[in-house]
Amino acid sequence: AVKIRSILRHHKRDMTLAEGQHPSYLWIGCADSRVPANDIVGLTAGELFVHRNVGNVVEPSDINCLSVLQFGVDVLEVRHIIVCGHYGCGGVRAALDDESRGLIEVWLARIREVMRLHRECLDALSSDELRLRRLCELNVLEQALSVCYTPSVQAAWRAGRELTVHGVIYDLEDGLLRDLTFSVSGVDEIDEMREAAVEAL
Repeated sequence: AVKIRSILRHHKRDMTLAEGQHPSYLWIGCADSRVPANDIVGLTAGELFVHRNVGNVVEPSDINCLSVLQFGVDVLEVRHIIVCGHYGCGGVRAALDDESRGLIEVWLARIREVMRLHRECLDALSSDELRLRRLCELNVLEQALSVCYTPSVQAAWRAGRELTVHGVIYDLEDGLLRDLTFSVSGVDEIDEMREAAVEAL
């Protein structure tokens, strides 16, 4: 049996971390073990507040995600919220097919809604792999849009807070993080930025 001590790594920590966290960024990403948030963006402990789930979903009824958002925006006063997906996402791939996978089907419903919303665009693509790639991108954009409409973000914007929501995607093959040109800093920018980002794909 593998002992836990052989798995855990012990780091010499910056003692100031014990005094509290003051990250400027909130990361909402996929739970995939190949997509480690801090490593991808090159930030150290204390610089990135992170929430991860299967398919980087922002479901309006998910109290876990909404609580992370509220804490990040209201308490930590982050200035940037980054929604990050990745190409080849297993959750997105599962949403594309018709196989039943048990409980996770409830979770995948949100991604399948993205698929239905963009059905015409996806059907126009010539292969399953291209459809998967595009749905990964579209899923990021729609989840970032969902962030924009959460109570915490809306309240921050109404109060004049400096807060921007970004949509990005990570490529496992080349290790690059790509900007999906969705960066919203206020209520009046939401629709225009979403439309422009979808058209740019």
